[in-house]
Amino acid sequence: MKSTYGCPEKDLFHYTCYRTPRPLLVDGRLDKESWKNALQSPRFVDLVTGVPGFLDTRMAALWDDDYFYAGFWVEEPNVQARLTQRDSFIWTENDVELFIAGPDGYYEFQINALGTIYEVFYIWQDTLDKGTFFDRPEFNLLTHKPDVLGGFQDAARHGKHPRGARWAFMDWDFPGLKTAVFVDGTLNDDRDVDKGWTVELAFPWQGMSVLAQGRALPPQDGDVWRMDFSRFEALLYCGVRAHPDPGWALNRHGLYDSHVPECFSFIHFSEKTAEGRGPRA
Repeated sequence: MKSTYGCPEKDLFHYTCYRTPRPLLVDGRLDKESWKNALQSPRFVDLVTGVPGFLDTRMAALWDDDYFYAGFWVEEPNVQARLTQRDSFIWTENDVELFIAGPDGYYEFQINALGTIYEVFYIWQDTLDKGTFFDRPEFNLLTHKPDVLGGFQDAARHGKHPRGARWAFMDWDFPGLKTAVFVDGTLNDDRDVDKGWTVELAFPWQGMSVLAQGRALPPQDGDVWRMDFSRFEALLYCGVRAHPDPGWALNRHGLYDSHVPECFSFIHFSEKTAEGRGPRA
């Protein structure tokens, strides 16, 4: 998965995901000892330019034999979220997002401060007819009628992705997924200043088989996956909404598009425990 899209491979972020010695209670609070010892990322940067975001956003990840865990710290002086129906268009509000790539497809997850989630599974059309990993009922084109994602979101300047179009299975749900949000402030109240919100996620490895495509589950020490951690901010000023919404991620993509697996960060899995590495500086 070589990058040629404004995000040279040498500029992509490398993150070490350590083990947690005990299962995590997914309640949205990231004050647990394992999260305190996990490797917290630097501040997210602008998706296009790489300039640090003007609101602080950071992530951390952990794993054990059963789950991949992800946490987000989101600075937000006015925490807002209105959408409550699952698979609503969460990207139209303030949200955080996680993309997980496999060799021939990738998964998109979004969540807002109310805990409402949006999920999609994308499969490159040049591989769906190969059978094997995608030969399963939830990817049957006759019964599920997926949407099509044809190219870059910023297609006017960058055209279509060289690999072509993707089937977008909008009704796919990650089996066994656990999610929680904690708001440090008052949701949807403009009269005070909030600190922000945190997100805690747990993805069962059993549900990753369609993404692993034969890779070890759970990963082995030293295995590397490609993932994208990002945030989008519905910014209003003087009654006008910014367009496009500011977008921040672990590393810049060089274009305003999250759907470029070649620009995803490198996640290195380590058998070393988060506690064993000691508290972060």
